[in-house]
Amino acid sequence: MRVSRRGLLCIGGAALASAGFSGPTLAAPALIGLKKLNARTLSFDCTNSGEQLIGIDYWVEGKYVPDALDEIDVALRDYRTGEVYPISTHLLDLLYQLGRELHTDCQFELTSGYRSPETNAALHELDSGVATNSLHMKGHAADISVPGRSLAQVYETALALKIGGVGYYPEDDFVHVDIGRVRRWEG
Repeated sequence: MRVSRRGLLCIGGAALASAGFSGPTLAAPALIGLKKLNARTLSFDCTNSGEQLIGIDYWVEGKYVPDALDEIDVALRDYRTGEVYPISTHLLDLLYQLGRELHTDCQFELTSGYRSPETNAALHELDSGVATNSLHMKGHAADISVPGRSLAQVYETALALKIGGVGYYPEDDFVHVDIGRVRRWEG
């Protein structure tokens, strides 16, 4: 039998109540707060596929969660070909840190995650600004926006992190972030 965190809190609360605990009940809120301190949670609204991945804990108590990473890989797949590729945990950590710096719940609108070499080559044919060796093909880049935050704010915050490459594409309504060398550009 698997007990959820909420169920565990209810059981703990009932145990305290039956033990005659009459002081202020601080245990449940404190335990709830620990989940947020010991977990990194991301959400994705994949604008091109129409899919959503909401509130997935990809890192819990110091460890990456393999099942959650698998779900993220599927959500951030090449939507044109359906090809799934491992998304770097460093990229996920970058997105998590970006969401926290923006004071959000780390929900991102995803324009592009992984790109297969075939998709990248086709996009490069259409637009020479698409890098031939794009970090998207390694699961190291994402094109995103953040609900409730201006694109300029997302761009400036990503730059301030000084973690990787940051591209600003206001006409296409996304910011590119990657875990390559620190650099910036506008498209």
